[in-house]
Amino acid sequence: MTGYLLVEIPAANAAATAQSNVYLYADGSQLARDGEVNRENVQLSQIPEDVQRTVLAAEDRDFHSQSAVDPKAMLRAGWNTATGKGKQSGSTITQQYVKNYYLAQEQTVSRKAKEFFIAIKLDREETKEDILEGYLNTSFFGRNAYGIQSAAQAYYGVDVEKLTIEQGAYLASLLNAPSAYDVVAYPQNKGQVVSRWNYVLDGMVKEGWLASEKREAMKFPMPIEAKGPSGMSGQRGYLVQAVKDYLFEHDIISEEMLNVGGHRITTTLQKPKQDAFVKAVDDQLMARVDKEARKVDRNVRAGGASIDPATGHVVAMYGGIDYTKQYVNNATRRDYQVGSTFKPFVFTTAAEHDSVTQDGRPVTPNTVYDGTSERPVVGWNGGRYAPQNQDQVSYGPVTVQEATDKSVNSVYVQMAVDVGSDKVKQTAIDLGMPKDTRDLHPTPSVALGTATASVLDMAETYATLANHGKHGDPVMVMKLTKDGKEIALPKRQTKQVISREAADTTTSVLRNVVENGSGRAALAAERPAAGKTGTAEQDKAAWFAAYTPELATVVSVMGQDPDSGKQQPLFGALGEPRISGSGPPAEIWAQYTKAALAGTETQEFELRVQDGSDRRLELPGTEPSGTPDSTDGSPDPGSSSPSGDDGEQEQPGGSDTPSTTTGSGSSGGGQSPGQGQSPDPGEGGAEGTVEGQSGGTPGPGATEGTSGDSSGGGPGPGEGGETGGEETGGTGETTGETTGTPTGGASPGLPTTQ
Repeated sequence: MTGYLLVEIPAANAAATAQSNVYLYADGSQLARDGEVNRENVQLSQIPEDVQRTVLAAEDRDFHSQSAVDPKAMLRAGWNTATGKGKQSGSTITQQYVKNYYLAQEQTVSRKAKEFFIAIKLDREETKEDILEGYLNTSFFGRNAYGIQSAAQAYYGVDVEKLTIEQGAYLASLLNAPSAYDVVAYPQNKGQVVSRWNYVLDGMVKEGWLASEKREAMKFPMPIEAKGPSGMSGQRGYLVQAVKDYLFEHDIISEEMLNVGGHRITTTLQKPKQDAFVKAVDDQLMARVDKEARKVDRNVRAGGASIDPATGHVVAMYGGIDYTKQYVNNATRRDYQVGSTFKPFVFTTAAEHDSVTQDGRPVTPNTVYDGTSERPVVGWNGGRYAPQNQDQVSYGPVTVQEATDKSVNSVYVQMAVDVGSDKVKQTAIDLGMPKDTRDLHPTPSVALGTATASVLDMAETYATLANHGKHGDPVMVMKLTKDGKEIALPKRQTKQVISREAADTTTSVLRNVVENGSGRAALAAERPAAGKTGTAEQDKAAWFAAYTPELATVVSVMGQDPDSGKQQPLFGALGEPRISGSGPPAEIWAQYTKAALAGTETQEFELRVQDGSDRRLELPGTEPSGTPDSTDGSPDPGSSSPSGDDGEQEQPGGSDTPSTTTGSGSSGGGQSPGQGQSPDPGEGGAEGTVEGQSGGTPGPGATEGTSGDSSGGGPGPGEGGETGGEETGGTGETTGETTGTPTGGASPGLPTTQ
């Protein structure tokens, strides 16, 4: 017994304890698994007792009653190995577990000796149940499946709890020859495999574990086709990384602990909706990409996110064409301007704070503003600022509703001043935009969507509006377990961040955008919807953010050079002059939403709007002017050209305080408030500029442009404010907004402040 006394039970070898993490859709179907070892440990109680017995019948029928070793069989196997007469195990389940868990796999006499003594010690120190559980979790079943849970998925596509006796008997047969007994890979071996399968079941009958009548009715269960390693290709990598980020950011588990493996993560992602999102992008965008005919099509990217407003569950996400080809998640990156999708936050602020115009009139959907392009903003003490509308179109007197439908820049910039740009910033944060969002400055140009929030951030903010002003953080994980034991998740907290009346009045305004404005493509979803289009500076991204009562979904089409990673304009992509929010983004949204809600009852918006907001003021129809009204017929010196490439802008490192301007005119009297907005996809135009101190803080129209690379660095030379405009119809039919600083005069017959 010297060997018994000298041999200690060693620590488990690394290969035996390594596990993968399994990521599941909300319905329990597998999304992905990560880690080098395809293993997922389960507790013995999760394995049906009949399935346990199939393994005992195959490998060690006396496991519960006999010693941990079979000396005669082991000596015979050792002699055959030493004399070169072939390899035999001759091992009990306890010995096999010792080999799997504690020792190397080579067949040597010394390893057999260690196995012998460790097995005896282990049998005295651990229960039979613990040993059997360990054995079933460490055994190799072929198809790169370690452990019976991974084997159940690999051969039958089910969790171990759902295995039948017939299936269990086949998996038990595999232990004898894991690769050769795969009847799908080696159909020529089926006769031998079925013989082994019969041996297992007949052994169960002999041991009294299975009734002979039931045994006679059993048929061999053919396994499913083997699936190649899924890895992280397609959407899987984006989704897994987003879930990991969620776990880390909410302090649910550390990265170090997650990397240990053995976790089972049930996400909020719903496979039917996820598949519908991918198909919508493929149909409405990728099918139109022709990289051979148009070089610019190489730059086309897409991102999307969909949230259930009531629960905060992220039910679908589109991160990009393929994680293995472009690893940056377009749904979570924060380096593209959100454009005019920000405008609703300005109106929401006005509704929440009962704001008034410069001359004291309440700001409602029916309030009339001056929609003249390049109208100097009234009431702003940071210097002269006169934003351009898309293509410098002047609308004259327009209601807030019409200005939202057509995304009139001059109106919304003036509204931001009337409301207070600091309050606008806070409203955006309250709705869900991160407070450290780049370029979320309390200046009038904030109305143009210069902030660089992510698609997921914007889905969160719009979900708050859909949820009547009640905000809660998005949720991506429903359940988390480690080796079968559940880990507590934080309870989602919600808060009424704005009044229901303010949120619902905004929804009412955005419904009209879908029904009569730039979001009409969303009508194809055949659901009540409220939404807004938007465009980043220089048409580098096109957005559509919208919601039904059931889903808040945001889609962005982005331009990025695949080689340098720099952001690129989308002019000419897909064979269109511009990519507009009312084009592919809204079309993707409509197809996805229709499919995602198919088979469910249509829900109507239940709105509690502010008094008078449910009635719309109709102004006498006037054709918008194609050129801006101006006191002298020419722009101020130094104002930007329509291309916006030569405008001044804030340099990196500037403060949030707006710079003063040196152009003629002032922000004061006699001028009707103008409005400014960022361009929408398909909305192009001049970038806003403000004459100010070089390298100083941004003026209202001198936005901090995105750097053009995916890291979200500072603006490059010549990159400034947001450009483009909103459309009222299909691609190319624009009426939208741009920024700029040419002078503008008061329109005849309008009050001096609006």
